[in-house]
Amino acid sequence: MGVNLKDIVVKKEISIADLRGKRLVVDSYNILYQFLATIRQMDGTPLTDSKGQVTSHLIGLLHRTTRLMQKGMRLAFVFDGEPPALKSKERQRRSQLKQEAQGKFEDAERAGDVEAMKKYAMRTSRLTPEMVREAKSLIEALGLPVIQAPSEGEAQAAYMVKKGEVYAEISQDYDCLLFGVPRLVQNLTISERKKMPNKLSFETVKPQQIDLAENLKELGISHTQLIALGILVGTDFNPGGIKGIGPKNALKLVKEHGEDFEKLFSDVHWSEHFDHDWREVFDIFTKLPSTDDYELKWKPVNREQVLKILVDRHDFSKQRVEDVLEKLKKDQSTIAQKGLGGWM
Repeated sequence: MGVNLKDIVVKKEISIADLRGKRLVVDSYNILYQFLATIRQMDGTPLTDSKGQVTSHLIGLLHRTTRLMQKGMRLAFVFDGEPPALKSKERQRRSQLKQEAQGKFEDAERAGDVEAMKKYAMRTSRLTPEMVREAKSLIEALGLPVIQAPSEGEAQAAYMVKKGEVYAEISQDYDCLLFGVPRLVQNLTISERKKMPNKLSFETVKPQQIDLAENLKELGISHTQLIALGILVGTDFNPGGIKGIGPKNALKLVKEHGEDFEKLFSDVHWSEHFDHDWREVFDIFTKLPSTDDYELKWKPVNREQVLKILVDRHDFSKQRVEDVLEKLKKDQSTIAQKGLGGWM
């Protein structure tokens, strides 16, 4: 779900070329769910191999990742660890929605309503532990770093950008800003298309960069006030936020209360909406653990391992996979010859 800051955040349109030569950390769960939602068959069901195993996420990883690599980006992928206890309610809510969507999909299937099947099938996406393991294996086979976060991947990514080890985080979620990521890149697709929320259609998009410091200056608030604003609107740790308070109203309220969050949350009657203290949510965005136990080393593509994962295990066309890898090798060689200088 994430936090809805779309209406108040300032974004700058950028091009793929602007990111050439930069290190970028990918919010892996965010992008894998994108692939599961958009890479589907005509009836809306995910793509599978001959054994019925879902392959949509692997197809997305192979094609989008290699295309971004061809453009000279150095990608690293961060994966979620143990979720905060407060996220359990949001996970339960999502699970319930998936169950309801599955029931509606089955009703549509019985009725032969293909459009309805597409609509509801996209809402049933599930990322299993095995799918995550294979995604990590494919990423590593492509020569890219995999970072295991101790908790939320967004917190780990923000930590890495703050340290200056990577330029920005790639994610569609605004939660990254609450975790303090200095730069966030959205809509990073080669096709310049993005699926519209809860619809079957796509919209044309351009990559956009969100600068945290620039936004705080524009909004006239501190980062801690932005966190409070996000909590009012609603996060994964207090779904729905305070009823009736949207981003613009929340901005007005945090400006009126300054840093007096005790009074702010008292005035909006927090305890009438949630059975846990607002500080518990606030602390997630300010105190969640991160780790230095990772290496940012980019290696040559392990062609044999990529073929083993995709062709041997999941029936991908060997020729098509080899064509993708050959194109990647050629483009990376061209980039190396031109010279990129530093990677930051």
